[in-house]
Amino acid sequence: MGKFVITKRANGEFQFNLKAGNGQTILTSEGYTTKAACTNGIESVKTNSQDDSRFEKKEAKNGKPYFNLKASNGQIIGSSEMYESVSARENGIESVKKNAPEAVTDDHTV
Repeated sequence: MGKFVITKRANGEFQFNLKAGNGQTILTSEGYTTKAACTNGIESVKTNSQDDSRFEKKEAKNGKPYFNLKASNGQIIGSSEMYESVSARENGIESVKKNAPEAVTDDHTV
């Protein structure tokens, strides 16, 4: 079972990581100024992760594949790590789709 982990950055912003059942981070959010906005971002991931068209498959300058998950308004709500192969990126997308909807939230800021 996956989980969303909320943490606070050094600059005071909140962010979340979606972790798979094995503890590996599969999606990282942008920074949010409030915890409420961060929580809304988590809800957006749960919803948008079920729509294949929301996954934007990219390639970094160094050639490594990664993906962004976008909201319906086109805003990026989460980004993956850099993968070694396209097939590993595809596995990462499948992991987000599988883990996000039922993931619990683990707040490390309290």
